[in-house]
Amino acid sequence: MQDDTIRRANEPAGPAREDESSGLSARIAQRIHGLRTAQRMSLEALATRSGVSRSMISLIERNEASPTAVVLEKIATGLNVVLAALFDAPTVNGQADHTATLARRADQARWRDPNSGYLRRNVSPEMASTSSGLMQSPIQIVDVAFPAGARVAYETAARDVAVHQQVWVLDGAMQITVGDETHQLDSGDCLAFALDRPVAFHNPTADTTRYAVVIATLPAPPRR
Repeated sequence: MQDDTIRRANEPAGPAREDESSGLSARIAQRIHGLRTAQRMSLEALATRSGVSRSMISLIERNEASPTAVVLEKIATGLNVVLAALFDAPTVNGQADHTATLARRADQARWRDPNSGYLRRNVSPEMASTSSGLMQSPIQIVDVAFPAGARVAYETAARDVAVHQQVWVLDGAMQITVGDETHQLDSGDCLAFALDRPVAFHNPTADTTRYAVVIATLPAPPRR
């Protein structure tokens, strides 16, 4: 088990682990467990689908370890959800335990990656109001503060749903590599791509960059 992959929850907090994420640890643990059991998926099955070891997933579900963003992305892929979904409120029998359609800033979940130090804030409400009632929103917005010089590389795999992302740089600059193509984004630039290839984020500047990620989950395209 490598230090840059996962860290024990009882280790002393370093500069990349602050109060923003401490209260989310139990929520993430419960959320992963809830999603896995709702799909009737064993630890072994999730380990196979995600590429994360059974023992590591067990530690995370028991809230005895602090996973990095890279590990959480792998688990999210194995659960067939987007990374942002792991920060939602825990589920009961596969259903969210609240019906909020308004997310006040003070209530928006914030989490800091223990490896890169990037800080993410889930902006979107989990539910949307429709004429026939409430439904899970297919759109999610995440606000990110990405430290100077930091880099995160996701070994993203295609899910059984189609996931589209748009990254809009609000302040600063980012280098984003999608598959084999690297894009330089400056303040105001927006990049759209499907989440079906490895994606890497790098801040080449000497200052923190802030950007928004808009995520839309659609039914998977028919197989040819």
